Amino acid sequence: MSLIIPSRHAATQAERRNLILDAAERCFVRTGFHRTTMQDVAVEAGMSAGNLYRYFPSKEAIVSGLSERDRDELAADFARISTAEDFLVAFEAMGRKHLIEDPREKAILVMEIWSEATRNPAISTQCGDFESEARRHMHTVFAEAQRTGAIAPHIDVDMAARMMLTYADGLFKRRALEPAFDGERELAIALALFKAIFAGAVPALGPSAVPATSPDSILITEVQS
Repeated sequence: MSLIIPSRHAATQAERRNLILDAAERCFVRTGFHRTTMQDVAVEAGMSAGNLYRYFPSKEAIVSGLSERDRDELAADFARISTAEDFLVAFEAMGRKHLIEDPREKAILVMEIWSEATRNPAISTQCGDFESEARRHMHTVFAEAQRTGAIAPHIDVDMAARMMLTYADGLFKRRALEPAFDGERELAIALALFKAIFAGAVPALGPSAVPATSPDSILITEVQS
């Protein structure tokens, strides 16, 4: 069986894209998404504006690139959970990565993009797509954990996924805005809450929690199909 080895040109293209995305992250965190110009990103990346536009024609395209990179990372995170021997241990490791190990600047960047999404339809769509994909990953992982007994059988895994996303969004916001944010303490609280949920101690997450006519039931149907 032959191996397909990426050409040096392809590798260089990917390296350049990542260099630009890293530079854009630093600019967005330092001066905000709205105030950052493409020239700012080019200078931060150490290249000409003309060269930058060969890779990303706009700030929206840069955010799309950041989202794509984050989606790949998210998929890898959930893949580790799905193949782990202990679901809860892997779940904790994922929380530790995002609340403690990743730099606080990551949370600040998320806030900048969310803020821009309130006035930029293209960014809003990208944020919505990312949230939907995260929820689908959670549904798959939670459903498998339920099948193996790590999550109580009566729990509505879609509602559990929604609660986890809402809670995680709040923690990202707090980590971005609170210099004294205590990741260890917040992770311990989050784990206690979700262990209770997974054990079935939250009746509101039963199968009747979402009315069949609610907008969320549409997404749930899409996830399950």
